[in-house]
Amino acid sequence: MASLQPTTATLQSKYTQIPRNLLTQKPILNLSLSTPTFSSSLKLKLTTTRRSNGGALGTRMSSTAANSYATALADIAKSNNTLDATTSDVEKINEIFSEKQVLDFFINPTITIEKKIQIIDDIATSSSLQPHTRDFLKILVDSRRIDIVKEIMKEFELVYNTLTNTELAIVSSVVKLESQHLAQIAKQVQKLTGSKNVRIKTILDPSLVAGFTVRYGNSGSKLIDMSVKKQLEEIAAQLDLGDIKLAV
Repeated sequence: MASLQPTTATLQSKYTQIPRNLLTQKPILNLSLSTPTFSSSLKLKLTTTRRSNGGALGTRMSSTAANSYATALADIAKSNNTLDATTSDVEKINEIFSEKQVLDFFINPTITIEKKIQIIDDIATSSSLQPHTRDFLKILVDSRRIDIVKEIMKEFELVYNTLTNTELAIVSSVVKLESQHLAQIAKQVQKLTGSKNVRIKTILDPSLVAGFTVRYGNSGSKLIDMSVKKQLEEIAAQLDLGDIKLAV
């Protein structure tokens, strides 16, 4: 997503626009807010979690909360037979909230829940999100857990992969690889892991010089490195092993 320029009148992403004046909105005293109406089936599946004061315990609790919310969303999607479509929604949401100013808007305590809910509706409409995904975001806003939305989206991918026996492979390359090359990589990863399905995510990384790398396994713990950068590092390591001896 393109970076946002300070001179623009609105916060813009490829999916929605957030009015800049909402960022500096002052607290409104004695404001009576109506409770947003959400899907009852979705709300019942969400686990109530308490906030922490930070630190290592806070990190663990946030991770637990993210997993609980992600599992709830996956359960709803599975029951609606919309797991794949929901995964598409999750990718859109992750991209939107990767914009710092978008996330800052939603965690700003001086902006009313009503305003945030309104923007969620705008995002859902412009991004063609499914109704249950839209309601899910509203619940995060209403329960003041929108601050961990990116962690939830990450956890959802893990839950999805488990439910569908899918292996995620992250392919990094200097230039965009052709679809047939990605298909060959997917087949190799499937052979190595025995997974029923393989999902490919691509990343452009100029530092590789040429070639590509593939990360897969638990949290990307396994690596196939076919990059020129790796070859250069190996050559450099060999040169550092000792003094060069000249034949006489």
